[in-house]
Amino acid sequence: MIMRFVFLLITTAVTVTLCWVLDGKSLFKVRMGRLLSPQEGLWQNAEPVNQDFSENLTFSGLKGKVDVYFDDRLVPHIMAEQEEDAFFAQGYLHAKFRLWQMEIQTMSAAGRASEWVGNVALNHDREFRRLGMVYAAENSLKAMEADPDTKAAMDNYTAGVNAYIQSLTKSSLPIEYKLLDCQPEKWSNLKSALFLKYMSYDLAGHDNDFEMTAARDYLSSADFDLMFPDFQQHVDPVIPKDSLQANALRLPTKPASADSLYFKRDSAGIQVSEVYKPNPENGSNNWAVAGSKTKSGAPILCNDPHLGLNLPSIWYEIQISTPTYNVYGVSFPGAPGVIIGYNDDCAFGFTNGGRDVRDYYEVTFKDASRNEYLFNGTWTKSTKRIETIKVAGQTDQIDTVIYTHWGPVMYDHHFAGQSSGTKKNYAVKWSAHQSSNELKMFYLLNRAKNYNDYLQAVKYLKTPGQNCIFACRDGDIALRTQGDFPAKWKGQGDFVMPGNDSSYDWQFMIPENETPFQYNPPRGFVSSANQRPADTSYPYYLGRDYPMIRGLYINRQLNYMNNISIQDMIALQNSNYNLFAEMAIPVMVNHLDAKDFGTLEKKYMEELRRWDFNENKESRAAVIFDLFWKQLKAAVYDDELSKAPKNIAKPQDVSLLEALMTDSVYKFTDNIYTPALENEELIMLSAFRKTAKEIEKMETEGKLNWGAYKDAHISHLLKISAFSSEHLVLGGGKQDINAITSDHGPSWRMVVQLSDVPEAYGIYPGGQSGNPGSKYYNNAIENWSSGNYFQLWKMQPSDKNDARITGLIHFAKSK
Repeated sequence: MIMRFVFLLITTAVTVTLCWVLDGKSLFKVRMGRLLSPQEGLWQNAEPVNQDFSENLTFSGLKGKVDVYFDDRLVPHIMAEQEEDAFFAQGYLHAKFRLWQMEIQTMSAAGRASEWVGNVALNHDREFRRLGMVYAAENSLKAMEADPDTKAAMDNYTAGVNAYIQSLTKSSLPIEYKLLDCQPEKWSNLKSALFLKYMSYDLAGHDNDFEMTAARDYLSSADFDLMFPDFQQHVDPVIPKDSLQANALRLPTKPASADSLYFKRDSAGIQVSEVYKPNPENGSNNWAVAGSKTKSGAPILCNDPHLGLNLPSIWYEIQISTPTYNVYGVSFPGAPGVIIGYNDDCAFGFTNGGRDVRDYYEVTFKDASRNEYLFNGTWTKSTKRIETIKVAGQTDQIDTVIYTHWGPVMYDHHFAGQSSGTKKNYAVKWSAHQSSNELKMFYLLNRAKNYNDYLQAVKYLKTPGQNCIFACRDGDIALRTQGDFPAKWKGQGDFVMPGNDSSYDWQFMIPENETPFQYNPPRGFVSSANQRPADTSYPYYLGRDYPMIRGLYINRQLNYMNNISIQDMIALQNSNYNLFAEMAIPVMVNHLDAKDFGTLEKKYMEELRRWDFNENKESRAAVIFDLFWKQLKAAVYDDELSKAPKNIAKPQDVSLLEALMTDSVYKFTDNIYTPALENEELIMLSAFRKTAKEIEKMETEGKLNWGAYKDAHISHLLKISAFSSEHLVLGGGKQDINAITSDHGPSWRMVVQLSDVPEAYGIYPGGQSGNPGSKYYNNAIENWSSGNYFQLWKMQPSDKNDARITGLIHFAKSK
């Protein structure tokens, strides 16, 4: 381990030196003497293989005794006499093993990353401040601290984090602080609120309003509807039609001017270039099967949230045991409690709901002062928030963010992210701006004993909207599409809306009793994979942009499976089967004739025909299909979109597939720049010939296999190569249940059988420690890559002498 870390230190030091010398805008401008100091520098972060984390600690703020037992994977098992003390211990542990990660994520959320990394993060910081991230966190913190349970949890958690920070010396600082030449700040409850808002941004911050507005303005009404249908024919929604409670007490009213103003084509278009956008693939799978379908007769709950793959990992595995509850699962470094996991009675998990809860409004100001804006025929006063952005090594940057009825003005001619030459102003309305207390949901779920407890807990979830799954030892299974969702008229929020008319506002939120849900359905399972929540019989508009394939395949598999075991569920979570390819390849190859091909083209086509649709790491056909589909999509749409704005929305893959499956004369197969009328046969032939040339080149270079083609990596948050796991040869893909792409995928896999004594398995791609010099930094990646799981050990108080225990931190109240 020491030699491994020496290598990391040398490569990092060389990288840092070169950046410092060669790049005036380097991320790392550090004092190399201090960095390499034997007493305080990088060497102090090298951790012995047999590191003993045992300590005896005393703190005046504790009420009782807390023992934290570490197992052989460095998972802490917190045994607390008092509940509040358990959160103190959790905060201390999060800081001990993940402090820098906690700080950089909350600094980023607050629009303060430039303080540490310099000018390279300035546009990011400006955008996050204009999105109102701190404003949103401040609003939610009011609700969190108004609730005595969540306030106590946050206060004690914060105290634990700060207790660890106070123990740090220059030599014991995490390595990233030394690289960036910075110091940790005191933790606060606001920082925890900021982290939760950062997750809201990641999961409920994606929008394509500007892209869709550009498409509306560029395309005819008929072409737009063809490219962007509002419902996929093959979708199998989260809540099936026969389970849907579709009654609505009232419906939103479309503004009288919508047809003439909102849906009108405007050739001027929208000139906004957004700087940062959450990954649209942020999704997940979850399902729960009833005991009637399992081998044991007990329900089984499965969850694998798909997020960016980073080191340190987004998750920290933990057990919290108090006299009133005993919960195990994964937590967020930065917030108290367990987020996804199980206790003695219940299991719970989440997938992203995918609803559009972030809309934009064009605002007209009276003059350059921006003190007043037009709203409902009158000039209305705005408010201003002065944002001072500190930039490492440079002068402070000042930005004035204007707040309106809708929310902050995010894009205007003052912001570098907007294209020059326009003076329009766009305010953002986002459900995450509203006061809410999501922490209370996790607080209650950790203690839940039955379905009614689950119902009471999930009602606290406002943003991000999630598909909340549940299973219990008593046999109950359930899923609710939970969140604070605006009731929208058809098309509302697809495009930028007029900001001078309140009739375009969200008129009300969908009532709690009209939330689509399932409880012990006759089919014996509930599931979600970010697909559309309900079909068109649901009375409220749900938007257009949902993935379809993973949910369709999960439901197909669960429908025919019976006598299900834990291993069956593990195998399903790791499935590389691409149902999209199963549907698409017949459409593609049936339009091709082998007589039109040369020898190599015939060979590649035959490989595609014989493929079993599994995107395993060694698969050649998976690469052939991916390249062919990309060429086909370009051949269909590139001519029509050749003169379109750069930020125009692109049709979904499933929309093109369904069009090719159902429309033999799909309009866009014709190339508008040629005199001939191309059909599907001609366009398929052209696309495959181009694909064959790419494949031949890749084969010559020895890169014609799916794992190498995808080139997966799990990067350190600072993109330091020596601290990353790169060039991972993995199966899976975005259409598969095992949705691993190059830098995104299952961030935590969990399977829990709710037997009398729950049996659980889980794994995430990383390790418990955030220290690159620790053997616990990335020790789980190999098992995760291979589809292996660890059996999760929910320790009991009687297990204090178990052989798995490798260390003990004893917390006590100081006398």
